[in-house]
Amino acid sequence: MANPPLVIKVRALPGATSGWLSVGDQAFPCAIGWGGVVTDKREGDGGTPAGAFALREAFYRPDREGVPATGLRVSPIRPDDGWCDDAADPQYNRPVRMPHAGRCETLWRDDGLYDLLAVIGWNDDPPAAGLGSAIFLHVAHEGGAGLEPTEGCVALRKDDLKTVFARIGEAATIEIGFDVPTSKGA
Repeated sequence: MANPPLVIKVRALPGATSGWLSVGDQAFPCAIGWGGVVTDKREGDGGTPAGAFALREAFYRPDREGVPATGLRVSPIRPDDGWCDDAADPQYNRPVRMPHAGRCETLWRDDGLYDLLAVIGWNDDPPAAGLGSAIFLHVAHEGGAGLEPTEGCVALRKDDLKTVFARIGEAATIEIGFDVPTSKGA
């Protein structure tokens, strides 16, 4: 009998901008959007969408990383790769070549955040204008207080992301939700 598809779980307290990503018996600190986990995702709200989503494909920056070990389809990022986040553009929430007429996010970044990334299947089958775009699992930015919040993505330290990638099969999903706070007392 085949193993069931891997489920990656992301949990954060309501209103938090960080949480834990677990895969099997391993757990890693992660950053989420500055708007926390949201159930009503909108473009530009900084929220990380709640729900269960497929992981579509992985990308890597070949001048900084080798091909990552993963069961996802993998493609190199090129200097002219972008992702459209312009809700009025027909290519909304799709990869594009730069320059592009609509507003886009550049995937070839100087800060290393997209050296490795996996596309989370949010609002992409088909995309609905204004419901959010470019939701990725990517490398975290570390600041003085730890992992910095994202614009709505889930982010891990690079070594942790590599570990997670190595466990992902082609049918893996990511489940993003809330931790239930517990109270102590008699």
